[in-house]
Amino acid sequence: MAVVGGTMWLLLAPVSPGEREALIKALVAFSLYSLLLFVAVWRFPQQVRRIYVVSLVLDLAFVFSLVNFISRYDNSFFLGYYLLTALHAFYFGLRFGLLVATVSAFLYFLNVRPHLATIHWTDFALRVSFLYLIAVPLGLLSEKLRRDKEQIEELNRRLADSLANLKRMQDKLIQAEKFSALGRLTMDIAHEIRNPLTALGGMARRLEKVVPEGSKEREYVRIILHEASRLESILRDLLALSSGMAHELKRGDLNEVVREAVEFCRRFALPEGVELLEEYDPHVPRVYLNPPSVKQAVENLLTNALDAVAEKGRGGWVRVRTGRAFHNEITWATVSVEDNGPGIPPEKIDLIFEPFYSTKKVGVGTGLGLTIVRKIMEEHRGFVRVESEVGRGSTFTLYFPYQSEEEDQKTPCWEYLKCGIEKDPSRRCPAYPYFGRICWAIAGTMCEGRPMGIYAQKIAECRRCPFYQSCHGKSETSGNSP
Repeated sequence: MAVVGGTMWLLLAPVSPGEREALIKALVAFSLYSLLLFVAVWRFPQQVRRIYVVSLVLDLAFVFSLVNFISRYDNSFFLGYYLLTALHAFYFGLRFGLLVATVSAFLYFLNVRPHLATIHWTDFALRVSFLYLIAVPLGLLSEKLRRDKEQIEELNRRLADSLANLKRMQDKLIQAEKFSALGRLTMDIAHEIRNPLTALGGMARRLEKVVPEGSKEREYVRIILHEASRLESILRDLLALSSGMAHELKRGDLNEVVREAVEFCRRFALPEGVELLEEYDPHVPRVYLNPPSVKQAVENLLTNALDAVAEKGRGGWVRVRTGRAFHNEITWATVSVEDNGPGIPPEKIDLIFEPFYSTKKVGVGTGLGLTIVRKIMEEHRGFVRVESEVGRGSTFTLYFPYQSEEEDQKTPCWEYLKCGIEKDPSRRCPAYPYFGRICWAIAGTMCEGRPMGIYAQKIAECRRCPFYQSCHGKSETSGNSP
């Protein structure tokens, strides 16, 4: 634009031939400089602000030379100072705009210094003041636009986070509804087949006593007993999975429960040549748990791990480890079961917790072990994670939330927020009655389980919750302050 404008000015302006020739050379030089500047901005876009600062120095020198070239006070090239001030005040903001205006005023003073005796000081002061009249409003407008842009970007980011949280909640609700429907179905089926299955097993056991040893009929009876026993195992798992009864949780020693599960598997399920290793953290906090359920979850993981390394024989190992972790802004007690088995392909990781899905051979297991593990962890307000690499093995980790006994004595979230959950037995919230001081990670938007927090569902972001803020050092002065 400047090149085109300069060309038109040279064609129409009343200048002498000598001046026109010199100005054409200056225009050519400026055109080459503009081209190099464009190439630099295109080649190094991440350095554009530095390039503009360097170009400002060259532009000021160019305008200074033009004003000096036409050695008259009434020449129009001094308008270039206004243009540079306006451009850089708008791009860089008020402070930089004032700096450019001040430098321009100084350079213009040097330009008109030879003419100071022939002009009135008010005329010069007026021209200089316009530099600042341009810099201030454009700089303020630039900074306002920048602040507005940052606010819009922040709102967009928060909107994206809220949408991600809503999507995560929706997925969890769909999963919860799926298990609810499965529970209703399996309960009906289990009750219908329990009595016939019991009769079938009892009759087969009686037949086994009277059918001669070594006959085909004896082999048939053994097959019936084996399959009946497998169906009974599936039935027990189905009933455990579909049971809606909530276990009472009490503070307990997680290491002790894990040791019992390990000893059980060591006695009855340890394949020959497989090593079972144990590592217990003596500082694991005492968490709320139901020992029989936790023992079942650990036994299920151990059984799967031992089955996975059984084919390896000697050299196979399973390691059980307890420890601590910090996640979602709370402390968790952890139990991990690691093996050096064949591992799980990435495309199957999301399927292994589905009911009746199994990577074992047909007829081995029920396909409900990991589904039951996840249900047990949900009842404990925790979660399970898996890491696996094909050919290297798998690690399953159980996370149990920890709320200190000191925190138990402080105001819980349901009292602080007055949601009324403690007065209405028909409602259910995972944080009640054990985890009222860490509800954001148990029932809120940071939880890994079902999103059931009443207040969290309303605000869709626990970090904006007054209870969360008070627990993280932003205590309020009201009487509700915990």
